[in-house]
Formats: sequence, structure tokens, C-alpha cells
Amino acid sequence: MQEKIADIKKKFEEAGNTGLEGLFAEYADDPRAGVAGLIKRYAKKLKNLQEEAERLEAMKAYEKEYAQAGLIAGIDEAGRGPLAGPVVAAAVILPPDAQILWLNDSKQVSEKKRELLFDEIMEKAVAVGVGMAGPGRIDEINILQATYEAMREAIGKLQVKPDLLLNDAVRIPGITIRQVPIIKGDAKSVSIAAASIIAKVTRDRLMREYDSLMPEYGFAGHKGYGSTSHIEAIRKYGPSPIHRKSFIKNFI
Repeated sequence: MQEKIADIKKKFEEAGNTGLEGLFAEYADDPRAGVAGLIKRYAKKLKNLQEEAERLEAMKAYEKEYAQAGLIAGIDEAGRGPLAGPVVAAAVILPPDAQILWLNDSKQVSEKKRELLFDEIMEKAVAVGVGMAGPGRIDEINILQATYEAMREAIGKLQVKPDLLLNDAVRIPGITIRQVPIIKGDAKSVSIAAASIIAKVTRDRLMREYDSLMPEYGFAGHKGYGSTSHIEAIRKYGPSPIHRKSFIKNFI
């Protein structure tokens, strides 16, 4: 009796990546279009996963280059440009063998995928630290210095002290740990990419909370950035307690 296609599909679903190649060979001569379609679909899925694994391996180049240094932390921030809300920085130490599929610069990942990656990073990381500087502090010392302050706080909150920092583009003053600034590092280093996800998701969640308190500004949608609707809301309602006065002086 010929095996049902539904049963074959179940085998493919349960095989896992390592077992698919064997199933491809087992059913290669099955003349049914439905089986051929299954093989084609899962072969494409396997190819995509293999390509993703290769991309991630390439993103570990800096981690491999500096592996002898010891524990490596990636550093990144979110929220330097918005008109409202804090700037948030994150520091993440990943284990050398960590594989977090689809990890990338937070700007290249959908909001839904960022939330999933956030949970996976928190689960797999050796240590995670988050720091932030609020609007008042940004107005007081300027956004660059506030960003550095948030980064120092994030590093200080790590449960273990790193031996090396991989930073997205900047060199953080006031830090004695060895630093390696990498231009566009959030797309070149898994550690920095992980930090960018943590910082971005943390900040976005906070802006959604602010939106529930002050819905008239639309913070959940634009996250504090200078969209047309946001600027119109500032002019209509005036600045909120979380607006950066030094950023909105041209709109009020």
C-alpha cells in the first residue's frame, strides 16, 4: 500500500535539519507531484537555513579574531535621534558557540522578529546589561555624552566583567576595558547585533508604555522620532515631560 502524502509530510516536519537529506534521497523517485512539492519546499527551507548559518558564522569574524582576549561584550544604543524618550544602550556577552538564527542589526529586522530575538538573546547570553539616559539628562549634557553615559551604565550592569568591548562605531570615554570600535558593527558582529536588538526592544517597549499614558502624541507608532504626525502633536498639545527640549525648540 502506497504511503500517504500526509504521512510523508509529517516525516519531513519532524525530521529536523539533519534528517532532511535522507528523506530527499528516500523519496526522490516517488512520481507523485505532491511528494515532489514537499521535497522542493523543504530543500529550499534547508538551503535558507544553511545560508543563514553561514551568514552568522561570518558575523563572528571579530569574535574569533579577539577570542584570546577573553569575554567579549558587544555595545550598541537605540534612540539617539528621536525628539522624545531616553537613549538606551545595551551590553551583551554571548557564548562563543551561540547560534541565534536571523540575528542582525535591529534596523534590518521586523518588530515581531526583534521581540523573538530579544527573548532568545536573554535566554542564551552569558550576561546582558542595559543603561539609559532620560530626556532631561540629554538636554543637560547633550546626546553624545548621554549616549556614552548610558553605555557605561550598561557595561557596569553586566553580571560578569568583560575583557574586551566591541562597539558600534564609537570609543567610549571613561572606560578602562579594551575597546574595538567597528563601523556599522551591528551588521558585522553578532555581539553588537545582539546589543542592538536588546537596546531597540527595551526602548520600544518603554515608548509603548509612554503611549498608554499620553496617547495624544502617538509614541507607540513613531517611538519618539520626528514624524509629521509627531511634530503636529507637539505643536497642538505642547511638549510632554519626556520630550527633549533641546531637540524640539524649532517646533514650539
